[in-house]
Amino acid sequence: MLRNADLFCQDLQTSPQPHVGKILVTGATGYVGGRLVPELLARGYDVRVMVRAFSSEHSERWPGAEIVIGDALDLDSLLPALEGVHTAYYLIHSLLHGHKRFEQLDIRAAANFRKAADRNKVSRIIYLGGLGDLQSKLSDHLRSRQEIANELMRGTAAVTVLRAAIIIGSGSASFEMIEHLARRLPVLFLPPWAKTKCQPIAIRNVIMYLVGVLETPTTAGFSYDIGGPDILSYHEMLQVCSEILGLRRLFIPLFLSNIRMYSYLASLLTPVPHSIVFCLLESTVNTVICQNNDIHDMVRIKLLPYREAVLRALSREDHDRIYTRWSDAYPPAYALAMKLTEMDRRKLYTRSASLHTKKSPAALFSSICRVGGKEGWFNTNWLWKLRGILDRILMGVGTSRGRRHSRFLRVNDVVDFWRVEDIQSEQRLLLRAEMKLPGRAWLEFSIDANADGANTLSVNVYYQPSGFWGKVYWYACLPFHTLIFNELIEQIEQRSSSESTGK
Repeated sequence: MLRNADLFCQDLQTSPQPHVGKILVTGATGYVGGRLVPELLARGYDVRVMVRAFSSEHSERWPGAEIVIGDALDLDSLLPALEGVHTAYYLIHSLLHGHKRFEQLDIRAAANFRKAADRNKVSRIIYLGGLGDLQSKLSDHLRSRQEIANELMRGTAAVTVLRAAIIIGSGSASFEMIEHLARRLPVLFLPPWAKTKCQPIAIRNVIMYLVGVLETPTTAGFSYDIGGPDILSYHEMLQVCSEILGLRRLFIPLFLSNIRMYSYLASLLTPVPHSIVFCLLESTVNTVICQNNDIHDMVRIKLLPYREAVLRALSREDHDRIYTRWSDAYPPAYALAMKLTEMDRRKLYTRSASLHTKKSPAALFSSICRVGGKEGWFNTNWLWKLRGILDRILMGVGTSRGRRHSRFLRVNDVVDFWRVEDIQSEQRLLLRAEMKLPGRAWLEFSIDANADGANTLSVNVYYQPSGFWGKVYWYACLPFHTLIFNELIEQIEQRSSSESTGK
């Protein structure tokens, strides 16, 4: 949960209007929505959050908000979610499905949402779309954003559209791409579209605009371009980031402009998966600057320059205060992902390692919750990295995806190529595999009390092979399992000593 000092809208000049009624936030488990909900709650609004699957973590994350289950691709589930709602924030996208499917899914979701909003007589919809010159040929991504806006505006609700270029902030996909390219490449080969002009905007300004238009009724039914004070090329953005990081980089112009090739290479060098990278880079051929500044007269805020936005994002990373991240968004197969509780464990392939220890459950669990990310997996890190590199080559998520926070985990957080399926403090951490593999897999850490007052620390692997090659994969990995998991559990136990002493 965000601390009061980290809220963005404390200096917002508009006045809260909680009397308008219930506010629905969709996409709340995503990057922008996850920042918006605490702001609305802090300003006294009656907030309803729509999620696709129930988790007890949601109530802990947003105390005071009403949690409802709904899926924009399922009209019937949207009807109760929108019942009694005055204003709905539409922050849904399907980029994780890749460039071949996201347009189709986005339009279907928007059409369902419009129909459900009409039946429930929703007064307003606030939509965050993409910036781009509507008179020019837009990329598939930007065109899809505009088509969503058009679809929502076909309904009876007054739609406010905010159109933004790339968003700069800790945890944003655009920022992590720029940062990692600047960090990892001493020489950057720039395609022609690196000269395209863009008007980046800080995440805090996006949130302030989203709240500000809600509190400014006259913005209902209008579209606004939102951007920061700087207009920069992508080359200039990389250059500024390199300077802030204190890195000297050589920029070499290149006439080759194959976006598919660049997006693949960028996905190997950054934590962002290929499906998102391709959609973002495809939009770089379009100039994305504000065509009008009408929003400045409607919602007066202090715009953060690009350099300061980057500095703040890096500072939050350094202080481990990334509250939401692009990886928080549901993966494409989330609704279809089988939970371990739904599996017949008698039919699963398993592998276990355990040890007895007198360390406290609190110290052990704290050590468990630090696996992955920058600290790695405590042992045989080269094997984990090798598996991650292979996954990225196959356009999977890989280990470079890291994690949102170095010490704390919540349900749906990513840990390299795993995602948290269940977490029970001082008892259990269950991770579900999201890497490319011929089957389904889970990794479970558990702490069980013994009669003698000691504890049993265990790591368990569960695997459901998919066909013949799934079985081949399992048996090929068995020798590595013995090496990896025995050492991993010993390292968790050893490192829990420093956890218990607070080091």
